Amino acid sequence: MTESLTVRCPVCRRAHRYTAPAYPCACGTPVAPALDPDGTVTEVRRRVWEEEWIGVRCGACGGRGQRPRPELGCPCGTVLSLPVRDPFDLVAVVARHLHGLGHRDLHHARRGLTGGVGLAGRGLLAQVDPSGSPATVRDVECLWLTATVRSARGVHFSRTGYAAEVRARADQLGVPLFVLGPGAVPRPANGAAAALGA
Repeated sequence: MTESLTVRCPVCRRAHRYTAPAYPCACGTPVAPALDPDGTVTEVRRRVWEEEWIGVRCGACGGRGQRPRPELGCPCGTVLSLPVRDPFDLVAVVARHLHGLGHRDLHHARRGLTGGVGLAGRGLLAQVDPSGSPATVRDVECLWLTATVRSARGVHFSRTGYAAEVRARADQLGVPLFVLGPGAVPRPANGAAAALGA
């Protein structure tokens, strides 16, 4: 899902709402860069061809392609470069977190999840959602079902947190929920996550 961000021009201080454009992957899936709400908007003063492009990976097939770096033209004449977050940086953070919890045999899992990036290991299936979209009850249920079929435990990581009904369903199913807070540090969002971290 395409992510939006409120951007304030550092020159004239006007606020703008920016939505990152999605471009089709070779597999046909629309892919948009993940905007970083904690990053810094910078003014574009000179153009360097290599810096105009960013790598974006498709969550559906895992393919990586080059996309134009997100920019916004302010009516005052300033061109702004928007900060992006590589979702696979978040996956690396989650992998380190799970490694610290004793899961050292992790690999990418591409099938059976509703969105984001999957990590699988012995007895574990983690779904990492780097988008700005809140997780849904369906996301948690699909993760739980897919993990159950694999005789594993499903764990969900989100940047935006969880609504009360999502936490309630995850508690019923025993699915640990983590929020990737400032600095992408995973924080438990329900009792199952706190127990897993202990």
